[in-house]
Amino acid sequence: MFENLSDRLETAFKDLKGEGKITELNIASSVKEIRRALVAADVNYKIAKEFTDKVKEEALGTRNVLKSVKPGELMVKIVMDELVELMGGQKVGINVKGNPGVVLIAGLQGSGKTTFTGKLALFLRTKRNKKVLVTACDVYRPAAIDQLTVVAEQAGVDIYKEPDNKNPVEIAQNAIAHAQKFGHDVVIVDTAGRLAVDEDMMNEIENIKNGIIPNETLFVVDAMTGQDAVNTAKAFNDRIDYDGVVLTKLDGDTRGGAALSVKYTVGKPIKFMSMGEKLETLDEFHPDRMASRILGMGDVLSLVERAQEQFDEKEAERIHKRIKKNKFDFNDFLSQIGQIKKMGNIKDLMGMIPGVGKAVRDIDIDNDAFKKIEAIIQSMTPEERGNPDVLNSSRRRRIARGSGNSIVQINQFLRQFEQMRKLMHKMSKGNLKGMPDMSKMGRNKRRR
Repeated sequence: MFENLSDRLETAFKDLKGEGKITELNIASSVKEIRRALVAADVNYKIAKEFTDKVKEEALGTRNVLKSVKPGELMVKIVMDELVELMGGQKVGINVKGNPGVVLIAGLQGSGKTTFTGKLALFLRTKRNKKVLVTACDVYRPAAIDQLTVVAEQAGVDIYKEPDNKNPVEIAQNAIAHAQKFGHDVVIVDTAGRLAVDEDMMNEIENIKNGIIPNETLFVVDAMTGQDAVNTAKAFNDRIDYDGVVLTKLDGDTRGGAALSVKYTVGKPIKFMSMGEKLETLDEFHPDRMASRILGMGDVLSLVERAQEQFDEKEAERIHKRIKKNKFDFNDFLSQIGQIKKMGNIKDLMGMIPGVGKAVRDIDIDNDAFKKIEAIIQSMTPEERGNPDVLNSSRRRRIARGSGNSIVQINQFLRQFEQMRKLMHKMSKGNLKGMPDMSKMGRNKRRR
């Protein structure tokens, strides 16, 4: 996400790193590179020029005030502040007040509306403690209702559907009545994808909105479409005056133009950003955190929030007691792996750590990196999982066959597990000496 933009901005700042002070000449050179970087990221030239004009004005205005700050550091700070402002300044939350609160989802075909509907439903259920009803109002796309049914089941929420009814306005109104009757807090209305040039379909989404008067109307846009996404967002806003934008597929080959300029162009905030197909991979949009990631500074706050969301206090206390008694076993290990996997894409998580994102960019990190470990543990009997000490040679050979590994790989994994177990026991006692490198846990060694 934004890799090319990050690289080009870093190049622009390099010109100032060796300078003793800011001058009009070196500022002009850096600003020119920043403008090129933004245009290459598919930001409209007019927006890019206005942005860099502000950066230049701010830099020249502070050069005589902040003499103790290095030119390169000052420019990064100024660009950071202007990026935050360009993307909206501050986080804007979703409005689900009402009895029930009604959220209307609109967007182009293939933008990821149905998947986002499931993600939002899960977000509201788990983070806002809402009873959610999703509504199938895409009456055109084959299997659209079936897809939403599957997504609703994954999110653990109810679904309202009328397969034989082809009137989406009527379906949405009936869904709201159903929600009021059965005590749902929020109704999310998933609609058909439509093109801004399709007058009939645009009239339909307008009629749906007028028919249900939602508390919140969200426009879902595929971030990979760049500047076209911004133009489409404007066309939709002119018709239905939505409340916020959702950027999907940010884990794809996106240049970043939509995220950077949609607020400026449309005047509506980005409220959510989505990556991947997993329903857990939905984040509220924080302009300051996004600016930090663009500038290669990571996003520790979002990483911590994801960890806290999966943090089970009772489970953590149980694990801690077992570690302290040196009773940590494979069942406990499997439980911990499950919590890590729920946090999202591993490479994306590593990218949130300052200084790590660029380092792992070109490394192929398999998001199924834990599968080998899971296969080994799941090939064990309940007795073996609960008591690692019983794993003799014959048992290890059986586990190797069952998990598709060699006996060498099984022995290596068990040694690493035992090292980890001893390390955690020492740490629980406050003894951190002799800490081994556990980064190779479950990794194959090349042997000749």
